[in-house]
Amino acid sequence: MREITINQNDAGQRLDKFLTKYLVNMPQSMLYKSLRKNCVRVNGKHIKDGKYMLQNGDVLKLFFKDEFYESKSSFKAGNSDIDVVYEDENIILINKESGVVVHSDDKGTKDTLLERMQSYLYKKGEYNPENEHSFSPSFCNRLDRNTSGIIIGAKNAAALRIINEKIRSREIKKIYLCIVEGHLKKSGHLTAYLTRGDKKVTVSDYNEENSKKIGTKYNVIAEKKDTSLVEVELETGRTHQIRAQFSHIGNPLYGDTKYGSQHSGGMKLASYKLVFDFKTDAGILNYLNHKEFQISVDFAKTFAQQKL
Repeated sequence: MREITINQNDAGQRLDKFLTKYLVNMPQSMLYKSLRKNCVRVNGKHIKDGKYMLQNGDVLKLFFKDEFYESKSSFKAGNSDIDVVYEDENIILINKESGVVVHSDDKGTKDTLLERMQSYLYKKGEYNPENEHSFSPSFCNRLDRNTSGIIIGAKNAAALRIINEKIRSREIKKIYLCIVEGHLKKSGHLTAYLTRGDKKVTVSDYNEENSKKIGTKYNVIAEKKDTSLVEVELETGRTHQIRAQFSHIGNPLYGDTKYGSQHSGGMKLASYKLVFDFKTDAGILNYLNHKEFQISVDFAKTFAQQKL
């Protein structure tokens, strides 16, 4: 039997969701069977309903074999080199370099931005995995390896839930800069349908099986003979959306050979601005409403001098 006390980062989630993360080696089917067999007590009472919402201070007694629990945390602070744009007690905004992987991948990359952020917070004394049952600092949005710019990290579970919900409800504006091949109308609103594949995505003007609608707004900032500097606002945040959608209309990102560019040297794409535009209550993050964060992008500053 193990006894644990629910802390603030565990509270506010369903019992079954918490147990799924805490009992990492237990199959889902066995978990629900165990609940029915009274293997879980909360504050001394048997709880069979996995929908029970955990409260801060709840005492759980778990009657499971040791093999179902995760082994003692193997977290070791490592590289904590990050470019902090902004941080407070709830969130951290990091300027990700192009070429840095956000999460571990199938290549076994260990030096990820996630591990750097966690190491940074650990060294600051804001994160100790030994004190956590189900939470670790996490990112709320994603950026591809070769995309640079602002990424949002949550320092606690409440902030993670709120930011994820605000992203889903489009109450956080994510604005990018990129260099595309050719010229476009000065501004536009692109809509299409995106389908994910094994290695890349495809975009179509028609709603196909397993496709999802995408929306992208853009403004042309500057032009050269064969290229354009474009500001892009995502209405939806699908995988490779900007890359695939501009390729679909005949203007692939310069250097993005995966999506049709004939030029090498790497694409130029950066998430350079975030705007918190809450329409509904944001709880502990209400203070962020109407705040805007922006970074300087080297390729945009030097666009006029680049020989592309």
